[in-house]
Amino acid sequence: MTTTEHHLDVAPVIEATSQLLLDHYVFPDVAERLAALLRRHLADGTYDVADAADLARLVTADLQSLNGDLHLRLKHHAGPVPAKQGAATLARMREKFDRSLGGAPRVELLDGRVALLELAPALFPLSWSAEPLGAALTLAAPADALILDLRGNTGGDPDTVAFVCGHLLDERTHLNSMYWRDGDRLEQSWSPAHVPGVRFGGSKPLYVLTSAQTFSAAEELSYDLQQLGRAVVVGEATSGGAHPCEGWTVHPHLEATIPMGRAVNPVSGTNWEGTGVRPDVPCAAEDALDRARALAEARLADAQSGEPHDATVNPTRSQPS
Repeated sequence: MTTTEHHLDVAPVIEATSQLLLDHYVFPDVAERLAALLRRHLADGTYDVADAADLARLVTADLQSLNGDLHLRLKHHAGPVPAKQGAATLARMREKFDRSLGGAPRVELLDGRVALLELAPALFPLSWSAEPLGAALTLAAPADALILDLRGNTGGDPDTVAFVCGHLLDERTHLNSMYWRDGDRLEQSWSPAHVPGVRFGGSKPLYVLTSAQTFSAAEELSYDLQQLGRAVVVGEATSGGAHPCEGWTVHPHLEATIPMGRAVNPVSGTNWEGTGVRPDVPCAAEDALDRARALAEARLADAQSGEPHDATVNPTRSQPS
């Protein structure tokens, strides 16, 4: 524990985290088992550590031990965590936003009128990112094909997913639904009917690049477009996190993130939790751009010559759960 960190009183941290699980976790039966596990390990001395980072590591391993939910964590922060719910996550995202041109660090026109748009390191809250994302998507819109690079994107805001999809489709479309434990309710997510700037639209070739690090909302963007038959996903299977979460401060340097809902895709009837988004064209992440670029150029050449493009590059519409 660094000299700047507060004294670590383990018991209140474990009790607070256990109660948050019971109150909010999307799967109440799993929450009961996890809370019992945490309390048992507190009693048997498993968590007898002096360092908050060590406690976060031990508790996170236990939280993910039953169903592998990667959103379920006790996160350590080197700096003090704001007390307000969710504030720590927003503060960290804001730093990344300011260093990444608003989450669109690369827009480039490649040979053959194929545009490359990288969205990284996150899909930031729409109140911050609508202007830079809208500008980047508008800049790429005249291209004949688009490669959307999500290999370095670790998640963000579902509303931003819908905003991006709005530029890549021709009309308002049901993308996803979220089941929320609070109120036992299902909330639909639709792409917007109108977007700022110019749409790339719903008919030109679209390729999405993924890696094993692609996570959460970035997975939703990949999955939604794939299930709609709108995009060909190229690269690696993604991390597999489909449960939106909130963060609570349980110690000045520790934040418990608890998933409160789960995604339900209207096409597949399921989501990418645990399995990840499975690429239509599997390859190493470092090779994905070259593969997608070759596919795009071949498809455009076939279109120009009137030849049908290779059916093997058609996106799949559903994946087994």
